[in-house]
Amino acid sequence: MEYTSGAASWRKVLRRATAVLLPRRSWQRRPGWSIGVPVIAAAAGLLFTTTATTAGGTALREDRRPQLTQLIEARREQVAASEQKAARLRAEVEDQTAALADTDGPIKAQRDRAAASRQAAGFTALTGTGVTIELNDAARRADQPLPKGASYDDLVVHQGDVQAVVNALWAGGAEAMSIMNVRVLSTSAVRCVGNTLLLHGRVYSPPFKIVAIGDPAALQRALADSEGVRLFREAVDHYQLGYMENVSTVTVPAFEDSTALQSAQVAR
Repeated sequence: MEYTSGAASWRKVLRRATAVLLPRRSWQRRPGWSIGVPVIAAAAGLLFTTTATTAGGTALREDRRPQLTQLIEARREQVAASEQKAARLRAEVEDQTAALADTDGPIKAQRDRAAASRQAAGFTALTGTGVTIELNDAARRADQPLPKGASYDDLVVHQGDVQAVVNALWAGGAEAMSIMNVRVLSTSAVRCVGNTLLLHGRVYSPPFKIVAIGDPAALQRALADSEGVRLFREAVDHYQLGYMENVSTVTVPAFEDSTALQSAQVAR
């Protein structure tokens, strides 16, 4: 009886030790872990496999700026080709109209009437004494700190700066004007996209060159009286923006953009 009792007690001790080392009941109480771990591992493996297949040996988050640059350059070439085609078609229309005017009196009369207004409308190049204005962003190295109290927005030429110069020159009696060697009219819109200039559908980078033909003294007085130009000149002193004003004999090209009527309103 003592041996049997001792054996039974050793069995109890062994069962208790086993229960401590391998808590079967705890696993039995949490059956979700036994199922969830393999599922998560399988999902992770599937995700890694899909990512590797999609990448195809390349980086998924590669720098796409070169592709964007190529796309912009391709679009610029397409626009340039379209502009050349449009210019060629306009020349063909002009030649055919001129040939027809030789035998058609009313068409010849209208052509002569339009020719008399071409210079005033800006469709002929002009040369004369005038003023050249150049606006530029502040010259600054990438590692150079900003001037005290300045932001990056203070160091670039804005749409309002270009408009201030253009409006002052018109107010000063400019007879003809060009921006970046593109003829502009009184109805031309000057817009900026970031620190670039958008004019007649084309984008230009600084420095922005504005040329106006007229009485130099009157043009310079108008620039000096313009509040917008004065504020820009103050920014030139504070933030080292670029401003150049020069009087000389200049040439303003003819207006070469489309003259097709975009909209009209009946006067009442």
